[in-house]
Amino acid sequence: MTVWDQGAQMNDHTQQVADAQTIIEQFGLPKAQQNERSALSLLAVLGMTPASKWSDASNPLIGITPIMTWLADHYDKKYAPNTRETIRRQTMHQFCDAGLTLYNPDQPDRPVNSPRAVYQIESSALVVIQAYGTEAWDELLGAYLANNATLVAQYAKEREQNLIPVQTSDGLSLTLTPGEHSELIRDIIEDFAPRFAPGSLLIYAGDTGAKLGFFDTEKLRALGVEVDSHGKMPDVVLHYLEKDWLILIESVTSHGPVDGKRHSELAKLFAGSKIGIVYVTAFPNRAVMGKYLGDIAWETEVWVADAPSHLIHFNGVRFLGPY
Repeated sequence: MTVWDQGAQMNDHTQQVADAQTIIEQFGLPKAQQNERSALSLLAVLGMTPASKWSDASNPLIGITPIMTWLADHYDKKYAPNTRETIRRQTMHQFCDAGLTLYNPDQPDRPVNSPRAVYQIESSALVVIQAYGTEAWDELLGAYLANNATLVAQYAKEREQNLIPVQTSDGLSLTLTPGEHSELIRDIIEDFAPRFAPGSLLIYAGDTGAKLGFFDTEKLRALGVEVDSHGKMPDVVLHYLEKDWLILIESVTSHGPVDGKRHSELAKLFAGSKIGIVYVTAFPNRAVMGKYLGDIAWETEVWVADAPSHLIHFNGVRFLGPY
């Protein structure tokens, strides 16, 4: 490549990024998304290279890591691995909220934390973007923006329909983001609790999407426990009123049973508890349980969702109780 060719490509690159920023601005996204990172992310979602014209824009399915690879390969923009969350939270999340991109359109119930999660430019937005720089741009953009609120509401409704509804024994209703992990949390609340802790109150239920599905901090504080970061919490916490126990439950679909290390972490986190603590690992089935039998801590309980009336007790003098 000649020096002139390199300079021309750089100019194309710079102008293309500037145009992408203009598109983002005119689509009405906030100032925080009108930056180079978001502009480059948009170019990747559109499958565009520095040599592409806007009329060449397409709508591939693409995840966060492939976006970063695309930008490194085609725009010589190498983001650090820890930038992945920034792109997801500070760019793609807002693109989806604005209806500019769709999240997992090929499989809407794919878990939020799935490594196979993908994005795709929304079809009517693609038509508008392909017209950028032409006489049709203003008219198409105006028509799109006039209808955009309807589109955003439609996709929000579709996302809501994929949420997992949960009913607690004390009449509380909540929803969790789709996925096996959330389905097991629902089973814990709806099947385990009525059988082994009837009348218990839900203190905490984690959610991989919201990162905080439900948390009654006041009830937990009244029991002597104050938590700085919910990230260290077990997946479900119940207050078993009849026995006056706190039941800490880990929902395990791919990793994370109550092993010795996790037992110590939870014991330290709940050290201030005024009442006894029970540790439970929940699995969706015995096949998953079999992978972790050697890791499960002694003096804990194991519950399997596909055999909900049974409880496996790991040693000790009691079948279920605090130590």
